[in-house]
Amino acid sequence: MKLRMGMIGGGEGSLIGPVHRMAARLDGMTGLVCGAFSSDPVVSAATGAAEGTDSSRIYDTWQEMITRERSLPEDIRPHFISVVTPNYLHYGPAKMALEAGFHVVCDKPLCMSVAEAVDLHETVERTGRLFCLTHNYTGYPMVKRAREMVLGGEIGIVRKVAVEYFQGWLSSPVETTGNRQAEWRSDPRKAGIAGAMADIGTHAFNLSEYVSGMEVAELSADLGSVVPGRLLDDDGSVLLHFENGARGTLLASQIAIGEENNLSLRIYGDKGSISWRQMEPNSLTVLWPDRPAQLYRTGTAFTETGVAAPMHTRIPAGHPEGFIEAFANLYSNFARHIIALSEGREREPLADYPGIYEGVRGMKFLEAVVASGKNNSTKRAV
Repeated sequence: MKLRMGMIGGGEGSLIGPVHRMAARLDGMTGLVCGAFSSDPVVSAATGAAEGTDSSRIYDTWQEMITRERSLPEDIRPHFISVVTPNYLHYGPAKMALEAGFHVVCDKPLCMSVAEAVDLHETVERTGRLFCLTHNYTGYPMVKRAREMVLGGEIGIVRKVAVEYFQGWLSSPVETTGNRQAEWRSDPRKAGIAGAMADIGTHAFNLSEYVSGMEVAELSADLGSVVPGRLLDDDGSVLLHFENGARGTLLASQIAIGEENNLSLRIYGDKGSISWRQMEPNSLTVLWPDRPAQLYRTGTAFTETGVAAPMHTRIPAGHPEGFIEAFANLYSNFARHIIALSEGREREPLADYPGIYEGVRGMKFLEAVVASGKNNSTKRAV
């Protein structure tokens, strides 16, 4: 069964739109059938034409797309709609799509406020539709293996979590030079209440909770706008207190000159520790107090001792799988869930993906971080 996808956003010049389309198609489970790719009808038409989309199903607005696609026969209308717009255009399209009967994939962060997030959560529950939030870093095989090891007790009781996400592309005021990606991310009207913390800090937060299997109970944050004139944070440090008493740190910065996309996670238990870096995603390092370090590698027999990693690996060891493949694991797992639901089956437990709950958690994190940062780093519940 091949699923049909509609897309809102992701027009020519978009960073993440093409990534979503490549990821959705990678395993041959999904095809693009319609789209409202831009608020500019000319750009939307050009993008749809380049994607080979039927011209009658390329729309000028997302409202028109959802309304007209809903009225089409069931055997040609989309199974789900992917929302890949700037943050301020997540809530409206996602809510309308859910209420029109479509499953939804949405880029992160979920929306602009906890109130919107809670409303979307209620909408998902009321409509019975499925919802995927694309925290794509959870899709890497070695992240799956790390989670499996932590939840299986292999490194013991978690004591410390350290997650860092460093980029350098906003180390100068590029939003004033015509860089579209920087423009909207630096505009509170479009990005929301946070800058770097919304763009990359939410990824770090989600990864820490996903791999550790624990939720952050409270935090203290220090946020800053390092580049003069910038309206939203571009650098921040957060102290985390997890529900089991473990402590953690979360660092997120987009003004770290020379850094590319340096996301890393370390988790320390009372028996051992794990370490993973997104820029070398095929490797997971495990440290022990009484024996040599172990190096798990994607696709190797050593990794086959687990289940989740092989399930999300496509090619033999030594053939690097990266960002697109991790993204595709989310789309494929979401597609499997839709198919299982349509056939009255339960989905495979390990075919997981971030959902609406993780979206609400991300918005609670952002509001707590911003509130703490504005109030001398006072503790805030998450």
